[in-house]
Amino acid sequence: MKIVFKHFVLLVVLLSLLQPLKAQDSVTFKKERFIPIVTIAGIGYVGGMYGLYQQWYKDYPSEKFHFFNDNNEWMQMDKTGHYFTAFQLSRISSDVLLWTGTKRKKAIWYGTATGFAFQTTIEVFDGFSSEWGFSMGDMTANTLGCATLLTQYLAWNELRIIPKFSFHQTVYADVSPNLLGDSPIQQLLKDYNGQTYWLSFNIRKITQKDFFWPKWLCASVGYGANGMVRGTTEQSVAEGYYPYRQFYFSLDVDFQSIHTRSKFLKTVFYSINMIKVPMPALEFNEHGVCMHGIYF
Repeated sequence: MKIVFKHFVLLVVLLSLLQPLKAQDSVTFKKERFIPIVTIAGIGYVGGMYGLYQQWYKDYPSEKFHFFNDNNEWMQMDKTGHYFTAFQLSRISSDVLLWTGTKRKKAIWYGTATGFAFQTTIEVFDGFSSEWGFSMGDMTANTLGCATLLTQYLAWNELRIIPKFSFHQTVYADVSPNLLGDSPIQQLLKDYNGQTYWLSFNIRKITQKDFFWPKWLCASVGYGANGMVRGTTEQSVAEGYYPYRQFYFSLDVDFQSIHTRSKFLKTVFYSINMIKVPMPALEFNEHGVCMHGIYF
């Protein structure tokens, strides 16, 4: 199994290091912000990658750089995870550069490149590991995630379509705890059955019209999968489980569209705007349609 939660750990670390500094865009370039933040980011990158290598790769055998096709695993849930993480890393990096007063286009391009660099470094590590390999599918998902941030910031100067994440515990982790996690935290990061990835569309921002729809209310579509105890469908079926895809429609909250003068609340809203708010949801799958009163 590809340990995709490496990317989630990286995202959380970057958010915790940098986000408290970001309250609003700066109009003028400020060296007293830029130099410390770039230094912190550089040290965090080098230290984080070194620690990641020591933690995840050192004890596994290595070989020449090679490719690995894992596109048929986990019903592509790992690819949606790559997309989400690449987007969020690029978002955080770009916004922190904006906070330093870096010119907007440069901040967006450099921030997106930073998110892409973080993801690519991990894929290169995988490419030298006998356990995994460099995945073109992962890199495609990484590229699309970065591009989703880049195109919106350049075209609209704001986010109108926001990738988000939600999670609920499932029974499948008990079947395969070594792959899906044997604790709630591990399951959050490893159990693809409980993960759902969303695209939340801010209707007012997309339409650019003033009407009854609240400015902060989004229409959200989600993707998930269920019944996976092994990486491929064939392996799960061999153990008596039958994986299937799930598609969702729900509502969501764009926290950054909630007006507040509080810098603290702005920071909180920014940080949690990557999480899908639990709401009623309509699920579509190969077995039919069902309604969830509250879906996590």
